[in-house]
Amino acid sequence: MFLSFSIPYEPILFGIKINMHLILEYLAFFIGFQYYRFLRKKSSDLISSTNRLSIIIGAIFGALFLSRFVAFFENPVLHYNQGWLSILNNKTIMGGLFGGLLGVELIKKYIGEKTSSGDLFTLPIIVGLIIGRLGCFLTGTNEFTYGIVTNTFLGMYLGDEYLRHPIALYEIVFLIFLLAFLKNLIKKNTLENGMLFKIFMISYFIFRFFIEFLKPNAFLFLELSSIQYLCLICVLYYYKTILQGIQYAGKKLHLL
Repeated sequence: MFLSFSIPYEPILFGIKINMHLILEYLAFFIGFQYYRFLRKKSSDLISSTNRLSIIIGAIFGALFLSRFVAFFENPVLHYNQGWLSILNNKTIMGGLFGGLLGVELIKKYIGEKTSSGDLFTLPIIVGLIIGRLGCFLTGTNEFTYGIVTNTFLGMYLGDEYLRHPIALYEIVFLIFLLAFLKNLIKKNTLENGMLFKIFMISYFIFRFFIEFLKPNAFLFLELSSIQYLCLICVLYYYKTILQGIQYAGKKLHLL
């Protein structure tokens, strides 16, 4: 017999309903941090322990602020009517990632650290995202991480009477392929310092820009959501890296 369950998945343990999203979110942080510690022990980190700690603190505060700021504008009318508690509780990983990036850059300028610091965090972040998105999938329509109604074969029942795009699963599949791709680049050892994190951010934000069209978003203007505007900002932030990648690809095609 196969184990069957419905979405949202809320198992009962000792008479208590278990919030799987919350558990997997904490698990994502724990496993991601342990993975980071493992990679740091294996690598020759060019950044001192003191500066690395300052960078982590900058990332945390930047992520806390922007994750809630961007989440508010996903549906500002709804969140405003729900009150301050809802505003403080709502967050988005997109704001967290970009806010963490800005927090890190500000701290690095303050302490005078010029070495790229993102590569060591890249794989742990992806692993954490995969675990967290599994929690989003199991939560179904109880949280705003589900897709629009669809009649395609991809549709799933996520907690209401409609077949919807399981965008959390789409993201998990994308992240698994991205993780494998980046680990392959690491094996080749041809990337300059800092490039691994840049490739992750560019790839993930471009993916999220397009996947947002499959969410029942509250669009601000020009039929784009707050997260999609953040994705465009991120692409502009890394425009030099993107141009370098295009030029490099063009040279490779020319040689072929």
